[in-house]
Amino acid sequence: MDHLDDMDRRLLSALHECGTDPRVAAAARALSFAGEHGAVWLTAGLVGAAIDRRRRPAWLRGTALTGTAHLTSMGVKRLVRRPRPAHVTPLVRTAGRHSFPSSHAASAAAAAVVYGALGARAVLPLAAAVCLSRLVVGVHYPSDVAAGAALGALTARLGAGWMEAAR
Repeated sequence: MDHLDDMDRRLLSALHECGTDPRVAAAARALSFAGEHGAVWLTAGLVGAAIDRRRRPAWLRGTALTGTAHLTSMGVKRLVRRPRPAHVTPLVRTAGRHSFPSSHAASAAAAAVVYGALGARAVLPLAAAVCLSRLVVGVHYPSDVAAGAALGALTARLGAGWMEAAR
């Protein structure tokens, strides 16, 4: 386990180093801010529901699944209580002290799955960028982001039938 922890720390350090470029740091901060509490994803779902009236129920259910993924990750985070990385200086403030799993990654991955199923292909690269931003700003280990993304994608897949029924 020490080997995995060491790899997690070294990979985080390398990605966090990218934030020494002011342009990269600014982009990572903006992406992290947009993903706070799943805001960008919940907004995207509501906009999708407003624009695509024919599939409004599916958009709303996808939005609910995205919110569920975010809330689930917050619950897991309270159980696991892994401290945030202490070996790097974070570039942003965080809402809490715990890092596992990344709630930003959970909501981003859920949004990529559910909105992608509705044809919003641009969500996937934006979701990946939000996940990566959490490493660049130094507030999560790579394993936090991977676990959050897996949790979000799983939540979305488990709700796929419910969402499909609304289409």
